[in-house]
Parts: sequence; structure tokens; C-alpha cells
Amino acid sequence: MKLSAFLVPVFLLTALPLQAQIARHPATAEDARPNNPKVPDSYVLSGRFDRVLVLRAKNKTDLLTEMEKQVKQQNIKNAVILSGIGSVRGYRFHNVTGRDYPVPDMFVSAPNTPADFIGMNGYVVNGVIHAHIILALGDNKAPQSLAIWKREPKS
Repeated sequence: MKLSAFLVPVFLLTALPLQAQIARHPATAEDARPNNPKVPDSYVLSGRFDRVLVLRAKNKTDLLTEMEKQVKQQNIKNAVILSGIGSVRGYRFHNVTGRDYPVPDMFVSAPNTPADFIGMNGYVVNGVIHAHIILALGDNKAPQSLAIWKREPKS
């Protein structure tokens, strides 16, 4: 399982469709912060489910925009994203390009390339979505791609 989790991003970087647009940005000041030595290497939080929400977006809807809208409308501050599936008409996502901090950002955009949305999980932290997605691209070049949704900085 660990090897496949490593190989999926490698496939993404080596087999993106030719029509995908890639934008690279330097690491932000927040990304460049060193680890706080007061924070432990790991810790456990306990909680319980208060409610379960299911979001369904209609055809030709920007999924991230709708998720952000619903997080705000539903007054969601912190949550766990358990699943997500479907098909998309195009995609854009963020991917890290290194193992050490600061990590430069890479944004991939293929707004006219359909894909199967195989899975999603992640979190909402302080009202901000941190979702990890897996796409299966239908061009026979990239079997799967792992991505992280993140808004591209304004130029």
C-alpha cells in the first residue's frame, strides 16, 4: 500500500495529458515556516459525529466552488470528508513538487479533459477545505493521478 501511494504521484508527474496546463509558484511564507518544537510529533483527538451531510452537485457545476459555498452556508468550521465520487468535465488541482520545506506549488489545469473522480477524502479546518482526490484520466496516458485541491494564488 505504501509503495502504491508513492507511485501514484510519480505517475501523475510523468504522464499528464499534453493539454494540461501546469503553473508553478514559489512556496508561500506560511509554507516556509519551520516546525514548531512545542508541537509533538503526533497526537490524538477524540470526537463524535453530530451530523452527516451529503452534497450532490449538478452537471456543469464547479465542485470546489460548490463545496466552499456549502461549507459556508452550513456553517461548517471543522469536518471530515469521508468520500467523493463521480465524473468531471475538466479539472484543476494542486500538487506538491518536493519533499522538503518550503515546497513550491504546482497547479495543473485541464478544463476540457474529462475524468472519472475515483475518490476524495480530507478535512475542513477552520472553514477551509483540504481535500485529496484521485482521478482516472480517460486518455490512456495517465492511469491515476493523486491531487490536492487548493486555490491557485492570484497573479
